[in-house]
Amino acid sequence: MDTAEKASILLVDDEEKNLFALRVLLEDLGQNLLLAHSGEEALRCALEQNLALILLDVRMPGIDGFETARLLRGHKRLRHTPIIFLTAAADELRFIFRGYEVGAVDYLIKPLVPEVLVSKVSVFVDLHRKNAELTREIAERRLAEQHLRESEDRLRALASHVISVREEERTHIAREIHDELGQVLTALKMDIVWLARHLGDQALLKKTDSMCQLVDDTVRTVRKISTGLRPEVLDDMGLVAAISWQTIEFQKRAGVRCTTSLPPEVVVFDEDLSTTVFRIFQELLTNVARHAQATRLDVELRHAAGRVVLEVTDNGVGMPCGDGNHKASLGLLGMQERARRLGGTVDIHSSQGSGTRVAVSIPMVSPAVEA
Repeated sequence: MDTAEKASILLVDDEEKNLFALRVLLEDLGQNLLLAHSGEEALRCALEQNLALILLDVRMPGIDGFETARLLRGHKRLRHTPIIFLTAAADELRFIFRGYEVGAVDYLIKPLVPEVLVSKVSVFVDLHRKNAELTREIAERRLAEQHLRESEDRLRALASHVISVREEERTHIAREIHDELGQVLTALKMDIVWLARHLGDQALLKKTDSMCQLVDDTVRTVRKISTGLRPEVLDDMGLVAAISWQTIEFQKRAGVRCTTSLPPEVVVFDEDLSTTVFRIFQELLTNVARHAQATRLDVELRHAAGRVVLEVTDNGVGMPCGDGNHKASLGLLGMQERARRLGGTVDIHSSQGSGTRVAVSIPMVSPAVEA
């Protein structure tokens, strides 16, 4: 057995012959036997070593066994180190209760019975070894948990960065499509109209009318794509107006009757917060349209106690899992990650056949009010 794997046992007795006898009796255990000839020496050794057990003689000059045990128990690291008192038979009744009071776990009567001594010491050695293994396992588990938390933090930071970059790209692309392509289409229509004014052939005029109609359809498509990427109403009029507009559009498209309860539009929220809440709202509407089979949708947006709260309730089929905790759903995970990056939460309450209520709560900077 390697020295590092051996348990350290401290043998304390003021008589050399007793220490020699203890060492002979215990050497077959193959452990690390440490010797001390006094209470003072025992205290110094205990502070320097990680002890599995202390065999402590009661009667010693200077600091006796009881005082030594009391001092050991007063030290934070040593207070749980097991102590077995060694005492003569004549001392047993007089000292046994006092020994337990100062922290002894057992007594051995001199002259010692070798089998009893070895058996009791073996128990504490095994206990020490198991405790050491458990301590290592706990340390390894804590380290693994720390690494896992660090990995999760890095993944969340990456997800947050991806969300921010994607939103910036969508805004950039939406503006490019709206401004550049929109201007080109407008100029193209103006040229077609000018050309039509200078044509006398009816067949050509009919063709220019068709071209104008095609340009108008393309303009509407461009606006639809641009709005899908980044609604102008969100940037120009704020979150409240964007929620109202999106609800109306959803009602037209999905045929679901919608009611809204919104704060005044003069309330202006932080841009990042507005974008996050609006994107979560869009994802909720998508889930309702795809899965809920609902005929009614209630939307409430409010702010109180330093938080903005969005609640969306439908009367659809609900979710099979009563708490709505579908970890496999990328949509729900996406909403939770969006909210979490701003310190918010997404709570889903649902039961099959009874609809679903989703509450989004995100901390906010105190909302400003337009003059």
